[in-house]
Amino acid sequence: MEKIAARIVIADPLSAAGLDLLRSAGVEVVELGDGSRDQLLELIACADALLVRSRTKVDAALLRAGTKLRVVGRAGIGVDNVDVAAATELGILVVNAPTANLLSAAEHTLALLLALARNVPAADASMKAGEWTRSRFEGVELQGKTLGIIGLGRIGQQVAARARAFEMKVIAFDPYLTPDQGERLGVELADLETVLEASDAVTLHVPFSEETRSLLDAERLAGMKRGALLVNCSRGGVVDETALLATLDAGHLGGAALDVFAQEPPADRALAGHPRVVATPHLGAQTAEAQERTSTETAQMVLAALSGSLAVTAVNLPFRSTGSRGEPYLRLAEQLGHLAAAMLDGPPDSVRAGLWGLDESLHTPVSVAALKGALVHTHAGLNYVNVERTALAAGVVTARTLHPATPGYPHLVVVTVANPSGEMELAGAVFREREPRVVRFGTQPLEFWPEGTLLVLRSWDRPGVVGNVCTLLGEAGVNIADIHLARKDGEPDAWTILRLDERPSEEVVVRLRGLPNVQRVTLAEL
Repeated sequence: MEKIAARIVIADPLSAAGLDLLRSAGVEVVELGDGSRDQLLELIACADALLVRSRTKVDAALLRAGTKLRVVGRAGIGVDNVDVAAATELGILVVNAPTANLLSAAEHTLALLLALARNVPAADASMKAGEWTRSRFEGVELQGKTLGIIGLGRIGQQVAARARAFEMKVIAFDPYLTPDQGERLGVELADLETVLEASDAVTLHVPFSEETRSLLDAERLAGMKRGALLVNCSRGGVVDETALLATLDAGHLGGAALDVFAQEPPADRALAGHPRVVATPHLGAQTAEAQERTSTETAQMVLAALSGSLAVTAVNLPFRSTGSRGEPYLRLAEQLGHLAAAMLDGPPDSVRAGLWGLDESLHTPVSVAALKGALVHTHAGLNYVNVERTALAAGVVTARTLHPATPGYPHLVVVTVANPSGEMELAGAVFREREPRVVRFGTQPLEFWPEGTLLVLRSWDRPGVVGNVCTLLGEAGVNIADIHLARKDGEPDAWTILRLDERPSEEVVVRLRGLPNVQRVTLAEL
């Protein structure tokens, strides 16, 4: 494993598997343990990454205290204890472990549903009290009943698959899925009110947000089928707890099983202690397997983010992770934008990305990468998280055009950067799936690798220009790694791209600009 020079603060307890993974990567791991928030504020000032679970509240003040902070890792699915908006504004990547506890959460949902349907906790308590009263604990079967799932994401889909094994009919509400997608999952989609009215049991699998706060309020709880069962293993706050207690007291619902609460632990135990409620203390991810997966998956995501990889599950990137297949195109687009902007006098005021033959999933990521490359000269602390917001604030006009594949290059990226001083357009392609190359410089075909220290010269197409340049660099002790030339019939000027082993001094650059027939000299570090 490649070693990473970084300091990671662990604010909440993490499984040893994740800690071992971090240390094996060579990072410095600092565990807060039982330390106070003041100690955390002190530690985070020198941290490259912060790793938390649900205990630590990562608010704007904490994020601002991390002046070197690049990544926040949340060991788990939800990020409601992280101020994602503040992190985005500060250019801090927020990653999580969205798949680590899927199975544990799905299984706990079914465990609570079965416990509720068959009165298992009450019957167990009765037995432990020395009783034998079978008639009090008559339950209901799941077979043939309708299960309504609110939120058909990864966990909801796992619950649906297990419910079908119990021969339940499954319907679901998810505003982000189309009926065709629901059909492929074997689930009938309907609006929320229909799902509540038609279901014998309802399970919730949605994140907590302003949109989902009290999603099941008094009116919607009253709209549920009489005698229905409600299971919430998602997030506290998505069910109005006061309204749920009143609905249970009224006898409208058959019961509720709750693993999460608006306040944890709940100060008022009236709901948790209700005779028709089965309650557990947020156990959805509390299995040995899930804890280890969560720990290692989050550690892997944090390490990948620190190493610059975009094959990460980040909640505040402006696009979905492209995985390793997309990284060469993002690198290419960023380098094209970087080099095109370097050729202009002054900051860009427009950036256009033309995409030929690229998969739809790459359209936004590649465009964002081109924008980042173009603005990196003039904006400090720029990254994929905050580049679009930065461009908007700076008044930079952005555009993306999509085209079918061309015969010459089946996948082509063209980046055009402009400002009042002029316009520069570069085109590039990826060869052998991993090798980004420039293939056109301005209007002239020119192929080279966009990396390293590049010296770009525009000159009149006259004899001796390249010889003079090479002689001057040789006399200055600057070695040339490779050289690429381009000219076009009918055009009076030519381009020369030299890759250098070291950066020439400013004095050498000034002397290059003074050579006969040289129009422009640009030095770019890619």
